[in-house]
Formats: sequence, structure tokens, C-alpha cells
Amino acid sequence: MSDETGRPSRDEAERAVRTLLRWTGEDPKRDGLLDTPARVVRAYEEFFRGYAQDPVEILNRTFEEIEGYDEMVVLRGIRYESFCEHHMAPIIGQAWVGYIPSGRVVGISKLARVVDAYAKRLQIQEKMTAQIANTINEVLQPHGVAVVLKGIHHCMTTRGVHKPGTDMVTSRMLGCFRENAMTRQEFLAMIE
Repeated sequence: MSDETGRPSRDEAERAVRTLLRWTGEDPKRDGLLDTPARVVRAYEEFFRGYAQDPVEILNRTFEEIEGYDEMVVLRGIRYESFCEHHMAPIIGQAWVGYIPSGRVVGISKLARVVDAYAKRLQIQEKMTAQIANTINEVLQPHGVAVVLKGIHHCMTTRGVHKPGTDMVTSRMLGCFRENAMTRQEFLAMIE
């Protein structure tokens, strides 16, 4: 039975997996598939845990004792796993996140957690890039934010046009990263 938000119960989700198994031509009562519906539902809880995370809350704890540090902070090569909202196929990639503090910084693990909070939802890469940058900008109010995402989209590499070896790169530059070409170039050089 669904909860008060209309979200299906675990039992309903497992029944849906059994339906999909039958739709593929499989027998969900086959020995190797008996526990598959429960496993799939547990996997989906992990894949989509970002819906239960608040990226603003993640960034709320900041540090102001930074001795006037006002240079670029860059976290490079943050691995992420997401799912395309059009085909529910994996998107595997890396994120590079930079900002120039304005009086306070955040623990670097929080930047990776914000990437994860948005990645662990059904996504399109362009929207995810903007969400990460906009949230960091809104909460930290730095001089600027720069986010670059590179992703391999399995909806394109393993189905559809079948173009393995391709990846997609998106970026969002805010504040001084958008306004100042030298600042933007310094960030781009750091992530190479």
C-alpha cells in the first residue's frame, strides 16, 4: 500500500520488478530470480538516495577562521554515478568543483556530498551541473563558483546510437568565473 505521499510500498515495488521480469520473458519464480525483486529495490534505494538528501543542509556547516584565505579552492575528479531520466540508464562520470571563498569555506567532503546528492537522482547532466553550482553559490555566497562535469551516458553508448568511447562535458561558471576570463582559465588549467 502507498504511503501518504503516494509513494509505492516496498511490496508494490517488488511486484513491479516481477512484472518487468515477466515482460522480458523470464520466470520470476525461477531459482536464480527468486530474490531479484528485493535486490533490485535495495539497489534502487542506493541508486536514488539523493532524493532523501538536502544539498543545502550538507553545505550549511562552514568555517570562518580561514586567515583571510581568498584564493581558489578546487576539488578535482569527484567520481559520480547517476541515471538518465529518459532511459534510466547509468551515467558514470567525474566532477570538478571550484569556488573562491568570501570569508568562509566548507569542508571539502561537503563538495563531494553535494555532487552525490544531485547525482543520486534521475538526471540530465546539464541540469545536474547547474544544480551543483547554483547550490554552492546560494549557500556559500562566494566570489564565484565553477563546476565541470564529464559523463559517459549509457543511454547513448550501450543502446540507441551505440557510440562507445564518447563522453559529454558540461560547465557552469558563476560570479568571477563567468566575468573574468583569467580566473576561468586558471580553474580550467587546474582541472586538466
